Amino acid sequence: MRLSGKVALITGGAGSIGLASARALAGEGARVMLVDLDAAALERAAGSLDGDGAAWHAADVTQSDQVEAAVRATVERFGRLDIAFANAGVAGPIAPITEYPVEEFERVLAVNTLGSFLVAKHTLAVMEPGGSLIINSSVVGLTSDRGIAGYATSKHAVVGLMRTAAKEMAPKGIRVNTIHPGPTDNDFQHAIEVAAIGADREESARVFESMIPLARHATPEEIGRVVLFLASEDSAFMTGTTVAVDGGMSI
Repeated sequence: MRLSGKVALITGGAGSIGLASARALAGEGARVMLVDLDAAALERAAGSLDGDGAAWHAADVTQSDQVEAAVRATVERFGRLDIAFANAGVAGPIAPITEYPVEEFERVLAVNTLGSFLVAKHTLAVMEPGGSLIINSSVVGLTSDRGIAGYATSKHAVVGLMRTAAKEMAPKGIRVNTIHPGPTDNDFQHAIEVAAIGADREESARVFESMIPLARHATPEEIGRVVLFLASEDSAFMTGTTVAVDGGMSI
């Protein structure tokens, strides 16, 4: 039980990667607070975790007071905070920069970048020494492609946030890293693929898999196991690191 006695907060906790990560952490003994927008989805997600070590709190990650309240609820419920996974995100439209809607660009950065900043700001303020903050970036936080100005910009931006936080928190022994998943088999990714390729879900997925050296999508559980690795003492000497989990797509 690598995380026995530890407490984790996960944003985007009702989604596939968030919930798979919660299961991985809870399976190693962590108590988990799931945070997301949809209270009903959160209740179902928390109820799917074994035991009584899971709780949920509805919050909008773009609102500082709501993120702070979620962190406070975590500490009040479980007595401490050791791990945070800033995972909530949106993709935005696919369009050339010259046609990219300004309001959509602002929305994507608000959720992905400001949201990650607010999770970092409020969790790091109370995190126990030796803790771990993990920020979910993307393979396009290491690369990019046409039409994804909002998403790629937001996912590159959180790398700068991570590196700054890693240096600031090192004296407390708190580690900060980003993960960079490639295409993952979930509704979020498949919607991106359909919008990008303009074909049905199956054909769009095949096109994306042709761009991945390992020639398949990741499972949410595979991403969750990397989150577990970064949350645990197995990665005790890793901070300020970009961890690609992309099947070789960023090579």
